[in-house]
Amino acid sequence: MLLDVEREAASARLRPHWKPDDHLLTVLARNAREHPDTVALRERDHGIWQEYSWSNYLDTVLAFAAGLEMQGVAAGDILLIIGDNRPNLYFAMLGAIALRAVPSPAYSDTPPDELAGQLIRENICFAVAEDQEQVDKLILAREKHPQLRRIIYDDPRGLASDPPIGTASFVDVAAAGRERLEQEPALRDALIARPNIHDVAILLHSSGTTATPKGVPLKHGHLLSGVRNAAAAGYFHEGEVHMAYLPIAWVGDFAFSVVAALELRFVVNIPEAQETALHDMREIAPTLYFSSPRAWSAMLTRVQVGIAESTPLKRRLYELFMPFAIELERRRLEGQKPGFLARLTRALGEFLMYRPIKDHLGLVRVARPYTAGEAIGEDVFLFFRALGLDLRQFYGQTETCALAVAQSPGDISLTTVGRPFPGIELKIDDKGEILIRADNVFDGYFQDDAATAEALRDGWLHTGDAGQFEEDGALVVLGRVSEIVRTADGRRYIPTYIENRLKFSQFVKDVCVIGAGRDFIAAIVCIDFEAVGQWAQENAIPYTSYADLSQKPKVYDLIQRLIEEVNAKMPEGLEVTRFVNLHKEFDPDDGEVTRTRKLRRDLIDERYAEIIEAIYDGQDAVDYEARITYETGQTGIIARRLAIRTAKGGG
Repeated sequence: MLLDVEREAASARLRPHWKPDDHLLTVLARNAREHPDTVALRERDHGIWQEYSWSNYLDTVLAFAAGLEMQGVAAGDILLIIGDNRPNLYFAMLGAIALRAVPSPAYSDTPPDELAGQLIRENICFAVAEDQEQVDKLILAREKHPQLRRIIYDDPRGLASDPPIGTASFVDVAAAGRERLEQEPALRDALIARPNIHDVAILLHSSGTTATPKGVPLKHGHLLSGVRNAAAAGYFHEGEVHMAYLPIAWVGDFAFSVVAALELRFVVNIPEAQETALHDMREIAPTLYFSSPRAWSAMLTRVQVGIAESTPLKRRLYELFMPFAIELERRRLEGQKPGFLARLTRALGEFLMYRPIKDHLGLVRVARPYTAGEAIGEDVFLFFRALGLDLRQFYGQTETCALAVAQSPGDISLTTVGRPFPGIELKIDDKGEILIRADNVFDGYFQDDAATAEALRDGWLHTGDAGQFEEDGALVVLGRVSEIVRTADGRRYIPTYIENRLKFSQFVKDVCVIGAGRDFIAAIVCIDFEAVGQWAQENAIPYTSYADLSQKPKVYDLIQRLIEEVNAKMPEGLEVTRFVNLHKEFDPDDGEVTRTRKLRRDLIDERYAEIIEAIYDGQDAVDYEARITYETGQTGIIARRLAIRTAKGGG
């Protein structure tokens, strides 16, 4: 149980300034009371935007909570939530919270075996699923965990006419709850008042790069403190227009789409599907937008592809104005102020090129664009800032509610992530590890005292990240402390530091750097199929598949040039000497990366041991068979002869 008297008392002692009645339900009730008819949430359904006011929002949450309690859900129970972003899934999470139960979201692409593991570890008896696909997976998972008593589904297609045993629709549960609320008038206020700031509001999970993901319980106080600290720093503004498209299992989505949305009355917009997110965003025109470096890079690729396929005039305007704007932004970051002619040219470019591109991407109103999760490529960063977007980096972890450090508008750097928000204490210990102390730092892992004791010491969260401060006090994140390794001659390095710089290129989707205990550093590269495919078309290089494209000699030349460019900027001895283009992507279904695309290095080392040994044996090629998992769950084998190259500047 996540809720008990002893833990609540301990939480109260730890943060006595927290007010018990300051929690997500009272914030939601405040919005419904003070702004009942203001739009709180929109969902695009069959091309039409459906709106929910704050009063609708609260009514639906309370109705579902009342109905959920009738299903047997009680305080301390954990509910699995799985699916893409949907209003009813957010309502379900808050409905559970109203009962002092705890939502535990899972990534929508999680397979049945992994779902079963989560059900068993957390002893989950209730689940809320988006659609038939997710229900089917839960039914399979239920074979290993029969304690799963009830599955509540949102989308009735394929389920309504003949619902599987143990299932119920969200609509029916909420309808029963509304009827109960009418019969019990006092219940409405009781549900709003039932939670406590010291209650766990959501159970999230670590990335699980080296082991089973750890449960990260976040309390109302943690979440509200994080958002309020960020708002005090100007990170969030009241009344933002926000698009909820990131996975609901990611801490940032709950922090942005639920907590910040409630606290600062965001208008949250939910796209019809992941595939329509970009189109929908053009209609939404958000003011706040977060995306990963990988997504920003993909957006740049789409712009470049679009320009390449456009009219000669547009291509000429792009070639004229974009290099100018990028160089202008580079000089600005170096402290140089543009002259009159430069400002005039910039204004003309805004009219002819920059604003049309932003409008096409749905970014024309974005005042606060952010990126986080890993280092962003210099070219990508400069491109979007050159368009006039105040793109900034931030840093945080699930354990800090995603919010800890960010760049301020007038303090932008290509190498740092900024300074701590108000209310955040930050320091670097003698081992170079980043330590954080704040009200938004969690109180410990779910049923894992050993991991808690390791992470929380003397009131400080030991992040596991290595970092350093610049002379001006800005934080540089170097990588994971646990990933610091040594080459055979004793040189220390962090693989992610090198990998991130290789991934600055749009042509590299993933890369795994190896070299621990070896004579030199090598890399296994996964090309970006879309970007390299477009490049291949422009250069008249025919190909039939990812595997075929990855092994083209000219593609190897392309990747080699990128590696050699990075090598030129690396410290002596940390250059990539040899590399191979893998003939498949690293795939979460194959266990090679997590759902958030973090490398599982031990598995990669084991699975591709034959390739690694060929690299270090000095071979020019290696025959290899790779296992792949199809969307159906079936597996297959791809056999290829993989070339191995030596890069200049390595060794």
